Amino acid sequence: MARTLYVTEPLLPNLTELQELLEQIWQTKILTNGGPLHQKLERELQKRVGVPTVKLFNNGTIALIVALKVVDLPLGSEVITTPLTFAATAHAISWNGLMPIFVDVSPGTLTIDPASVERAITERTSAILAVHVYGTVCDVEALKCIADRHNLRLIYDAAHAFGVTVNGESIAAFGDVSVFSFHATKLFNTLEGGLIATPRNDDGEAIENLRNFGIKNEEEVVCVGINGKLNEVQAAVGLLNLPRVDGERERRALLRAKYDEMMGLLPGIALQKKQPGVVNSEQYYRIVVDAEVFGRSRNDLYDALKDRGIFARKYFHPICTDFVPYKGWPIYTTRSSPYVDIVKTQVLCLPFHSGVTDEDVAEIRDVFWTGRSV
Repeated sequence: MARTLYVTEPLLPNLTELQELLEQIWQTKILTNGGPLHQKLERELQKRVGVPTVKLFNNGTIALIVALKVVDLPLGSEVITTPLTFAATAHAISWNGLMPIFVDVSPGTLTIDPASVERAITERTSAILAVHVYGTVCDVEALKCIADRHNLRLIYDAAHAFGVTVNGESIAAFGDVSVFSFHATKLFNTLEGGLIATPRNDDGEAIENLRNFGIKNEEEVVCVGINGKLNEVQAAVGLLNLPRVDGERERRALLRAKYDEMMGLLPGIALQKKQPGVVNSEQYYRIVVDAEVFGRSRNDLYDALKDRGIFARKYFHPICTDFVPYKGWPIYTTRSSPYVDIVKTQVLCLPFHSGVTDEDVAEIRDVFWTGRSV
């Protein structure tokens, strides 16, 4: 049977080690509600993420919904975000009874464009929800200046940014709150999961109440909460995967270097640029294809790879403003037309994980170099 290669491959623990932790769970008969493995993983992640408050969740979407609730925004107010993101980013805003306002992205980084953010601000704006995409970091200093100047809350969707540091500082130290995804497709996974992290000590109780139905103790429900708890099996997988993350990142960094060497010779292929002072999460390897210069479109390459059993991803395409709930909504920009509407047809993520072999890289190279003399 021919090999099938996907854009991501989950990091999985050793089955024997997992069996040992499962036996502990069976002995304690504690399956959820903040069991011992959950508590241990939360402590380990607090050390890894490097901010005072970290709280585990059953998935990143629920964590994002709760994060917006934590910052206590006025009902119906506007939250500025990017359309070049997973649908859950916009949905979390809408689920909170808030209005997502979409703005353009910056060429090069494809993160939210600060100048477009500034242009979209009105008297109804209450927050900015920025997204670190593909492991590329937003312009955190520019966004902080804007948020401070207009008295806005600043939230980061850091689903792609686990382990990222900026000049030695954790990515979670920026803004009011950051949300990580531990979905199976992410660098670090708990099968399905998420994390809220904040740079303040006093956020823990509020987040704890919100993720557990608003229950403070056996006799008090203090707020309208949700069920966001991570179970013990997920925590067990997380505890075993966490020590393996650094090794996986190192292998992906080597793969990035191979891809860069190969793609850097091709006209019309823009690579993900290294940001000074930033340690990348190595979450995705994305390129931008200029069909006029390269001679083939992103879709041509996607189909040619797929014909060989190599499943790249048009990530993100469609964008949020192409989806039914937000279709036709404006995208604020400082340009004559939004750059994001162009780049959504050009962006492609290649298979990027330690399961990608040199033979796979050669196969991908053959697709890109077909008909070229370089």
